[in-house]
Amino acid sequence: MNGFSRAAEELCVTPGAVGHQIKALEAWLGVNLFERGARSVELTESGRRYCGEVTAVLERLESCSDEVRRMAQTNEITLTAMPSFVTRWLMPRLGNFQARHPDIEVRVLASVPPVDFARDRVDLAIRLGSGSYPGLVARSLMPEHYMPMASAALARRLGRAGPADRLLASNLLHDEYEVRIPDQIDWPRWARAQRAGSTTDARWRRGMRFSHSYLTLDAAGAGQGVAMASSVLAGRALLAGVLAPLSDAWLAGPYAYHLLWPADRPLNARAERLASWIEDEVSVFLGDMKRRFKLPQTPA
Repeated sequence: MNGFSRAAEELCVTPGAVGHQIKALEAWLGVNLFERGARSVELTESGRRYCGEVTAVLERLESCSDEVRRMAQTNEITLTAMPSFVTRWLMPRLGNFQARHPDIEVRVLASVPPVDFARDRVDLAIRLGSGSYPGLVARSLMPEHYMPMASAALARRLGRAGPADRLLASNLLHDEYEVRIPDQIDWPRWARAQRAGSTTDARWRRGMRFSHSYLTLDAAGAGQGVAMASSVLAGRALLAGVLAPLSDAWLAGPYAYHLLWPADRPLNARAERLASWIEDEVSVFLGDMKRRFKLPQTPA
């Protein structure tokens, strides 16, 4: 039994029907895909190349079809955001969404790299950036602002709007930002903006360093030093009195948070409900921060 006969058996047609379709395809392509012998057929070089490309397309089609079926058969929505945003902003609020929409199952991925929506089965992403996301729809959520923050007890000892030497005498806490987000506000950039130093001033670079912002904020909340903290990530701790600002002057960060999804894949009803809920929570949060801490209400 040659390859055509086996193919005909799998397709439940006659070998002649398979041979006819292959000849029609070869005529359309203008090349021979098979070398035909008396009792066997072998792929030509063109046939092997064509087979490889078509196989990849069919596998992609199978994957897309599986994804569409999965989305139709489940109430799950997958959201990805950076680890510090997940732990400090999203997670404390997510239970409210689940209580309001018990029929929707939320899957949260904490990640930093650019999102592969298809590979990771992601519906929505939240990322910090400039707003330029080719191939994606980007809804602006909120900007970031920065200032020195410490535990309530340490803040009382340091005083508000104290001189730079008072901060330099404290243990400074630092985030080690990803290379994907350069120019983020850190101690040297804050000092330059306050005319208290420069980005090369070594005095503002000493102290403890942490791989994620939520670790820096945990250290600050435990009274281990002063953090240069984001209004978004530190907001809940500020509102709860765990952290206290050391100034009234917020320094605007260079980036904003955005809600993202593929431009060629409109949101389904479940994802739209999650997106709308996030936007509502952002509005409430920014209002609270503006009233309590004079947070500028600048557009993201």
